[in-house]
Amino acid sequence: MDIPFLIAEVAGLLLLSAMAQPLARLLRLPFSLVLVIIGYVAVLIFLLFVEDTGLRARSYHDLVFYVLLPILIFESAFRIDSQLLLRNLPAILLLAILGMLLSALISAVGIYYGIGHPAGFPWLAALITGSLLAATDPVAVVAQMRSLGAPKRLEILMEGESLFNDATAVVLFGVCIAVATAASGHEQGTGGLVLHGVLEFIKVFSGGILVGLLLGLVVLALSRWSSGGLNFSLLSIAGAYGAYLLAEHWHLSGVMAVLCAGLLLGSHVQRHQGVSKDRHDPVVLWETLGHFGNALIFLLSGMVITLNMFSERWRAILIALLVVFVARAISTTSSLAIARSMGAAPFPPGYRPLMVWGGLRGAVTLALALSLPVELSYWWTIQAIAFGVVLFTLFVQAPLTPWLMFRLGMVAGPDQDAAGTRQAR
Repeated sequence: MDIPFLIAEVAGLLLLSAMAQPLARLLRLPFSLVLVIIGYVAVLIFLLFVEDTGLRARSYHDLVFYVLLPILIFESAFRIDSQLLLRNLPAILLLAILGMLLSALISAVGIYYGIGHPAGFPWLAALITGSLLAATDPVAVVAQMRSLGAPKRLEILMEGESLFNDATAVVLFGVCIAVATAASGHEQGTGGLVLHGVLEFIKVFSGGILVGLLLGLVVLALSRWSSGGLNFSLLSIAGAYGAYLLAEHWHLSGVMAVLCAGLLLGSHVQRHQGVSKDRHDPVVLWETLGHFGNALIFLLSGMVITLNMFSERWRAILIALLVVFVARAISTTSSLAIARSMGAAPFPPGYRPLMVWGGLRGAVTLALALSLPVELSYWWTIQAIAFGVVLFTLFVQAPLTPWLMFRLGMVAGPDQDAAGTRQAR
């Protein structure tokens, strides 16, 4: 490994991500969208001086799965409001697990029959695509909600759903990839492989939870021997990556391990530290790491996007956009209805349409798309679909969300007072 080149590359990515923030404010565009544009433009400029950038999709698997995904998942789990999460946990788990599986299945069926090319895009390809597109990432929407004063319950439902949804989707994606890789060497027996995949999903999902809780408890025990935010911050980093690597070593879900460790440690910080002014506050550290992890994913995505994806796979992208939106509407409506029948507090009328529209696809979807094994003949089609859906959410869904919140009475508009907004909550 060329260490000086690696350091220069990371420094360059940091510089680009720092430039994107003020540019996003100036253009009034989502930060993640500006990152994609900057990554794409940076490659075009680079190609003026060299014939080949050397950027290859096959280069990103280890970076995404062993460096970036643990950061993204742990940071989301670590900073979420644990008390609000517990109060709304049944509805969140229904949205994130049942809703995600339903969304992935509906998306897979719709995309498979929509593309209608069993030889070039078989069922396993459709299942991989469905699992990849089921991961929601409403970071931009939640940020808009906070700035506009949206209901806290709506925020925690969307943020909590995304947290568990992402972890479940990554597990499902990994199982589908394992089945597809195994099936590529077998002409028969795919049904048996699928059954094996279901059992494997249950094993790696539950095993990852146990590993995460174990490592979280170890970190808490070690933190009693030290004091100060800096030591706890360092222990939290070791715990996050330790949980991930240990679970992966045992062929369990590293993402579920990181999720559970993050929830446990984040809940401890919220109970015992509150709002800290310590410059070594672990919350500040993980916000910084999460910001860079998200920025890196979107920059790398912009760097590997090609116009051929959209000119050659536009039909598949359009089919996926329609199917994903329908799947999101069905899965969200079904999950909220079941949660209500189980005794959850009533959901205001505006919650469902806003949750359907605000189910953006972002960093996790892109991360999974960048990690696709190029040995699978249909990997490029899946990646093109993922990029197309994410760009649509960034260009269309995210910018229109504030307008939808005003229309649904979730926040006060220019001609609506705060009392009217509170009544909608």
